[in-house]
Amino acid sequence: MILNDAIDEIVNNVKAVSDEINEENVNEMLDILTSSRNVFLLGLGRSGLVARAFAMRLMHLGIGVYVVGETITPAIQDDDCLLAISGSGETSYIISTSKTAKKRGAKIIAVTSYVDSTLGKMADLVVHIKGRTKIDLDKDYIRRQIDGKHQSLSPLGTLFEVTTLIFMDGVIAQLMVNLGQTEEDLKERHTVLE
Repeated sequence: MILNDAIDEIVNNVKAVSDEINEENVNEMLDILTSSRNVFLLGLGRSGLVARAFAMRLMHLGIGVYVVGETITPAIQDDDCLLAISGSGETSYIISTSKTAKKRGAKIIAVTSYVDSTLGKMADLVVHIKGRTKIDLDKDYIRRQIDGKHQSLSPLGTLFEVTTLIFMDGVIAQLMVNLGQTEEDLKERHTVLE
């Protein structure tokens, strides 16, 4: 079934990203997240859902965190950081918001598939998450078949978004260890107003 092939493709992408993780890069990300007064999360569409999920877990760890666009989000300052999630690294709202944060002196962490994108170039740190490739832009079916290149079975940004979600959950697991937090500590901060 196509369903199984699509799942395999997603799982293989997650595994490939896991195998290629740059430990120094991740440690720098962890340092920025834990040394910032507040962490601001930014993403649109499904990347925005990933940002919100990560924000919730950071809150559970006791890290000051806000989601850009919420009515209670304060002004970003020079001792804060903005973590911007954009598969393309070219989403205009994310670029303009990141420019504002940069002007105010905040550190920028870009999570993107395209390190050389506008977002990637302005960031203090880029976390590369493989998503769809340029192969998917090649409309010549016969050429792709001859070259052994096949179009992704995962629609639009699925590979990037799902892989980013899993990567971010891995970041939370690492932060739990680094901060000496247990699942019980996280449960203490979980909402009770549901």
